[in-house]
Amino acid sequence: MSTATYQRRLATLRRMVERRLAVAVTPGSPRDLTEACRYVLSAGGKRIRSTLLLLSCEAVGGTARQAVDAGAAIEILHNFTLVHDDIMDNAVARRGRPTVHIRWNVNNALLTGDVLLGIAYSSLLRTRDSDIPRLCALFTQGLIEVCEGQALDLEFERRENVSARDYFTMIEKKTGRLIALAAEMGGLIGGGRPKDIGALRSFGHYLGRAFQLQDDLLDVIADQATFGKSIGGDIVERKKTYLLLTALEQATKEDRLYLETFMRKYPPGTDRTDPKARARTITDVTAIYHKYGVIDETRSLVDRNTRKALAALTALQHSGATEMLARLSEELVQRAS
Repeated sequence: MSTATYQRRLATLRRMVERRLAVAVTPGSPRDLTEACRYVLSAGGKRIRSTLLLLSCEAVGGTARQAVDAGAAIEILHNFTLVHDDIMDNAVARRGRPTVHIRWNVNNALLTGDVLLGIAYSSLLRTRDSDIPRLCALFTQGLIEVCEGQALDLEFERRENVSARDYFTMIEKKTGRLIALAAEMGGLIGGGRPKDIGALRSFGHYLGRAFQLQDDLLDVIADQATFGKSIGGDIVERKKTYLLLTALEQATKEDRLYLETFMRKYPPGTDRTDPKARARTITDVTAIYHKYGVIDETRSLVDRNTRKALAALTALQHSGATEMLARLSEELVQRAS
């Protein structure tokens, strides 16, 4: 498949989803609520999860048209999580625009997220010729696990004894679950055999892992203009990423003491809102990552999980859809690297 053909097909699938999202919110009152829901769904984005769902449906012999309502549903569910995450993180911007709680207020943002969740289920229930009870069960379990993952992420901010294993449990719920869910739902809608659906679930699981690890890595090594957000944000916010947790495990006494002290508080006389203090902290922590080979180790882990995701696809009959899934997954984990 040529690059031009691949890009055209991706654009077609995304347009199908965008058309559904454009009419997902029924005009009416209360005005602030409906406007906020439309505001969220019109923000754009790569529509990764919905595209994976549509391609997974095609990969087992179904059509994108069969799966487009479910594709819209998982995209709306993803946006529901972003609205509530932004409140918890006190984020002021999302995709270059003010977050909902900043543009309106926290109460309206909470309700916006709640309504988006309801709209997601409404869209899912429009999926034709499928096992709706099973789809809803999968979707609901995915929702629960994403919320559990966010709760773990918040819990890690207070805990000192977080391990790399804890980290993987968290990202497999918070980030990976929706990616694995998209692939599994697509296989179910397309009428895939149990082993095909299992292969797609495994593909999504490893792709979700690789995606989040790459995101953690890019926070440290990416070009800021390409990455689209400030570099070192996870360091400044003292997020317990795989890089930080691995550095804590491998560092010698002096460097480990620095990291442990940094995790509890910023050095005396510094303020993380001060640009110079932020830059110095990012430089110091990044230097420790390089010193102990943590960045190269994370790159290797991204590669291993990507290869496992691609290997899972080989259980499916080769087709244009499986080729696109493979190319899309490689594109996702190589982004801005």
